[in-house]
Amino acid sequence: MAEILQELNFIIQDKNRVITEKIEDKYLSDTLGRLKGTALAVVLPVSTKEVSGIMKWAYDREVQVTPRGAGTNLVGSTVPDQGGIVLDLTLMNHILELDFETFTATVEPGVILQDFQAYVEEKGLFYPPDPGEKLATIGGNISTNAGGMRAVKYGVTRDYVMGLEAVLPDGKVIEAGSKNIKDSSGLSLKNLLIGSEGTLAVITKCILKLVPKPETSVSAVVPFDSLGAGIESVLHIIKESTNPTAIEFVEKKVIKLGEDFLHIQFPYPEAKAYLILTFDGREEEVLANVQRAKNVVLETNALDFIKLEDKKLLEDVWKLRGALVKAVEAVSEQEPVDIVVPINRTAEFIGFINELEKESGMQMVSFGHAGDGNVHLCVIRGNRSQAEWEAEKSKNMSAIYHKAYKLGGLTSGEHGIGLSKKEYFLKETDALNLELMRSIKGAFDEKRILNSHKAYNI
Repeated sequence: MAEILQELNFIIQDKNRVITEKIEDKYLSDTLGRLKGTALAVVLPVSTKEVSGIMKWAYDREVQVTPRGAGTNLVGSTVPDQGGIVLDLTLMNHILELDFETFTATVEPGVILQDFQAYVEEKGLFYPPDPGEKLATIGGNISTNAGGMRAVKYGVTRDYVMGLEAVLPDGKVIEAGSKNIKDSSGLSLKNLLIGSEGTLAVITKCILKLVPKPETSVSAVVPFDSLGAGIESVLHIIKESTNPTAIEFVEKKVIKLGEDFLHIQFPYPEAKAYLILTFDGREEEVLANVQRAKNVVLETNALDFIKLEDKKLLEDVWKLRGALVKAVEAVSEQEPVDIVVPINRTAEFIGFINELEKESGMQMVSFGHAGDGNVHLCVIRGNRSQAEWEAEKSKNMSAIYHKAYKLGGLTSGEHGIGLSKKEYFLKETDALNLELMRSIKGAFDEKRILNSHKAYNI
């Protein structure tokens, strides 16, 4: 250990940024804390040069490296399950450039999402990706191709990454992409890195696309007497060109958990399910779209259309929506799921979940992004013993993922695969696809030292 510390301190001369003793649990797990690994050291670089030096050192010695940002991951992607080094990038947290002429910002990977969004909005610009965890880092968002609530209108993180600087496992530095809007220049290495969960390279710099800040934003709650009725209304909302920024769905049973957790009241309490809609843009356009959406839902199955004009009510609604996973966790351990299905199959999938809940006796609550078919599901442990929980969870999760794939869906919309979803991803994914993914891994990381047992890896 002393020899390792000495060698690492030769690369990073600030001894406070190389930890080899009394390593905190947060570095050995993810935000759920259920999976835990081990590490020889935690290293906190502050420059691309330092990252390059650490990766070359690890590659030469075939030491495993687990990159991490804020540690908000939900699927074990940041767990050092093979030991080695944890490479914490949170000190690389600077906004390097804001370029008004190209509508881009260049940032380091440890910049916190909510800080970056606030910074550009003060300048009259807007960074649309809006995953639920605002304390995640930009590098982490890119590594999982995070989506969030505004994906229905604006797309996901991939749509706003124009260029990346990254360090390969052997320490070499590459640049992929640029500030250019168009690119038909060979294979897109940038897009290979986005969503790769730290298995191919370590991101050290990000060029991000920005758009003008919307003039105004309006939200509304639409109650229904069933979740199926609410989901069916989504296609009507989209088909009528109302251009919503977000279309969230949530069941009353999970709203109740959120109300109890936060001690706030959600509007129209007698409903069984809700859509939460947001519209942004120029004021006259937004108001016209809101009215069009109101007409559409009231002509279908909606019980009401509640425009959130009161600031406190608006804040409470979105606060509750953002706290749903924590509200469930406050009651019981749960397995978070973020399956994605084609938007026209969302109602069918949730219907299957509700039937499985009745048959299995295991509580399951659904909410998520109705506009893009991303279903967030909490499979709840309740009072089951550890053995009962593991056995029943595995059986039910296998059924859930199998159904999603039969409907044309995929394992994850934005959380990634990591360790906890790997079993289901490998079971449902075509063998040839997995072979190609592993071939790409080998081209980037011949010695397989970088997050080498996560996601698609064996």
